[in-house]
Amino acid sequence: MVNLLSEKEEKSMEIHKAIIERNTAEATLKLLVGTDELNIVLTDDKPNEVKSVFNKLLLHLKNGEFEFELTDDKEDLYFHICKEYIIQLNSELKSTYTELRDNGLLNESLL
Repeated sequence: MVNLLSEKEEKSMEIHKAIIERNTAEATLKLLVGTDELNIVLTDDKPNEVKSVFNKLLLHLKNGEFEFELTDDKEDLYFHICKEYIIQLNSELKSTYTELRDNGLLNESLL
């Protein structure tokens, strides 16, 4: 059985900030979800840390649909990489939310 979102629920999708933190040693994409700050280090190859971030995003997604908006004042290589990353992430979040909803896996307070 498919649960259809009401017009009100669709309009109330949350927008969370994504920011890039740069320093001399590394660059990090910070995803701010509520009080959580999820970090993806752009200058290191640590797939297990990235998986951990995605698992945390999945837990947040069970509470309601959201997407990220990149906020940055510098248009450098990190900005362009993160911009594309956020586009792909938002697409994945949307399809994952739909799948969670269709399979009845959202937190019960949303039903």
